[in-house]
Amino acid sequence: MKNLYSQLPAIDTLLRDPHLQPLIAETGNAFLTRLLRQLQQEAREHIQRQHALPDWHENWPQEAIRRAQRQQRSALRPVFNLTGTVLHTNLGRAVLSDRAIAAVTACLRQPVTLEYALDDAARGHRDRAVSALLCELTGAEAACIVNNNAAAVLLMLATLAAGREVVMSRGELVEIGGAFRIPDVMRQAGCQLVEVGTTNRTHLKDYRAAIGEHTGLLMKVHTSNYQIQGFTHAVTEQELVTLGEAHQLPVISDLGSGSLIDMTAYGLPAEPMPQQLIAAGVSLVSFSGDKLLGGPQAGIIVGKKALIDQLQQHPLKRALRVDKMTLAALEATLQLYRQPETLQEALPTLRLLTRPAHEILQQAERLMPALEQAWGAQFAVAIAPCSSQIGSGSLPVDRLPGFAITFTPHSGHGSELQTLAQRWRTLARPVIGRIQEGRLWLDLRCLDDEAALIQALVP
Repeated sequence: MKNLYSQLPAIDTLLRDPHLQPLIAETGNAFLTRLLRQLQQEAREHIQRQHALPDWHENWPQEAIRRAQRQQRSALRPVFNLTGTVLHTNLGRAVLSDRAIAAVTACLRQPVTLEYALDDAARGHRDRAVSALLCELTGAEAACIVNNNAAAVLLMLATLAAGREVVMSRGELVEIGGAFRIPDVMRQAGCQLVEVGTTNRTHLKDYRAAIGEHTGLLMKVHTSNYQIQGFTHAVTEQELVTLGEAHQLPVISDLGSGSLIDMTAYGLPAEPMPQQLIAAGVSLVSFSGDKLLGGPQAGIIVGKKALIDQLQQHPLKRALRVDKMTLAALEATLQLYRQPETLQEALPTLRLLTRPAHEILQQAERLMPALEQAWGAQFAVAIAPCSSQIGSGSLPVDRLPGFAITFTPHSGHGSELQTLAQRWRTLARPVIGRIQEGRLWLDLRCLDDEAALIQALVP
């Protein structure tokens, strides 16, 4: 045992090793010293347990370099999203446009007028530039930006209905990702939920009967993450606005994935638009920045100026506000909507959602020869039609026709699919597909760089 311990190299000796000098230049002497001490400790523990030196003992510099590279690797790693979900919650949702990326880079490199008004050198409001754009695009009087749409709903409820009742249809009490439920948000905001109607049918008379002296507001939620079909009835925003005006109650609407464009014009399923609800008289409308809008994560609230001013003055607003990077990316994204003729190409989300199936098929045919040659001995590699989805946590019902390359093990053993999927997840740029119907599917709707995928998957 003593002989084994004596074979462990000294830290000073390792730090002078020529193979480690580039690593010292890259990471610094202090970082490498800590890493080498950790390796020494692991080696001592291995000797104590196994009465032998660790496997990497013959090449300490190589092991140190390998460990350093692993520790220096970012936790937010780029991946190939071949899951078939365009706005994948776990993979960061919307990919930003070149214009948004450039705007974020610019605001990071130099001071910016985040809360500085150049006209009088006084402190300005950080939402002001984006607010003007949102008003232009939606027809609203004012706008407010927070860090996500759940925060937007929380802020609206806490500001307008704390300690009061909020009337809402039972069929709209949705749960979003992470078991996050609208009733829970209401409790956090200090509101009392008043459910009206039934799961499938709610009428205006149900709202009217629920209004009392403690009512704070009327609320609607767009159920983008599920659908009720058949014997149904829902109250429109216009009807609710008329009722709210009669009782001097604000009406708020949570659109969730709200789109600023008519999706049907691009061959996509219809989605309600904030500008439609503003035109109908809804007091406040909230929606996400990183879903159909195609921008950064943000919660956007548009509506009447008097109510927006109340939101801006609420203490929660400071806790929920966004930083300069989010504002820069959001402003640049909204600027794209001023040019509808180029939006489909300039906005990655819209471009991916509208990719024609025949274009995806041609891409699959180009990829097939290399993938079949690399993996054909173990798997049946084939092109298969598939249905992609717009989102995961929201908009999971609507489907987009496309094509995938599938891998079916010749042995028929499902464990081989798990092994293959795991192997691809450990690549320098992980490849994320989905296992379904006894096959591993690589849905190509979101694939931009064919050459990079081939380089990753072909040994």
